[in-house]
Amino acid sequence: MKIAFFDTKSYWVDGFAPLAEKYGYEITFIKERLTPATAHMAAGHDATCSFVNDELPAEVVKELKNLGIKVILLRCAGFDSVDLEAAKEAGIPVLRVPAYSPESVAEQGAALLMAVNRMSHHSYARTTKFNFDIAGLTGIALVGKTAGIIGTGKIGQCMINILKGFGMNIIAYDAFPNPNLGLEYVTLDELYARADVISIHCPLMPATRHMINAEAISKMKDGVIFINVARGALVDSEALADALDAGKFRGVGADVCEKEHEYFFENCENAEKDPTLARLLANPRFLLSGHQAFLTVDALNAIATVTLDNAKAFLAGAELVNEVK
Repeated sequence: MKIAFFDTKSYWVDGFAPLAEKYGYEITFIKERLTPATAHMAAGHDATCSFVNDELPAEVVKELKNLGIKVILLRCAGFDSVDLEAAKEAGIPVLRVPAYSPESVAEQGAALLMAVNRMSHHSYARTTKFNFDIAGLTGIALVGKTAGIIGTGKIGQCMINILKGFGMNIIAYDAFPNPNLGLEYVTLDELYARADVISIHCPLMPATRHMINAEAISKMKDGVIFINVARGALVDSEALADALDAGKFRGVGADVCEKEHEYFFENCENAEKDPTLARLLANPRFLLSGHQAFLTVDALNAIATVTLDNAKAFLAGAELVNEVK
């Protein structure tokens, strides 16, 4: 199998190249993202491999079909980058990595929680300048507080385990509650009203886009801490910025944002800045990491293994357990 691998970074080569050689696959590592302008670069390959910022609308899917692409490999859990109807019409299966290292993602969420609560980033900035004044860095003890978990899939469950270790009380919301988890499931409104910390772990779909909006935020406690290591567009950025400026949140820690497609995974110091994102980043209560929750050795190895196993299953005509229907 020949795979056109888009949006290549050094860490992807480190993870995929040795395993591809073992599988006997030929990978062409392409720096450019997969977009309508670059889809032609897949010519001569059997599959494409793309990540969260690649773009596979209907026109790209059709071009890939015309180029002879037989399968679309996603090295991520999210599949909103692909026009699934177009892929279905083209007869091209879309295979994803539904879970690579949920612990890694949840641990990043916990790191962001601790950072915005105890102002670690501000403390670091001060101490590097030999400023050891701790005024303004007061946090809260998490033990005994209530954490509201929105989405109780694999990552949400890992986050719950971590927060239980802090001695927090857990309440949860999920559109499809799992009775086997022994959790106290509540409505979203009740979760907003009771939680001192809210952590969201949902896929991005039309029904979940901007589910955290001005109305939802208004129902939250004053001084709540909000964590998002899921998808940026789950949150209305303007509403979030307004609430931050109004002092609604004790802190917001995010690994994702709405406009990340234009910036993430690249050095954009000299690029034109999105005004809403710039406004968020200027708020001392907001901390953003660059979609790096997945970036552990463990996760990279798991992503490479599952992605190439997906390709192997396709070639063998086996059941495609990770196909996005």
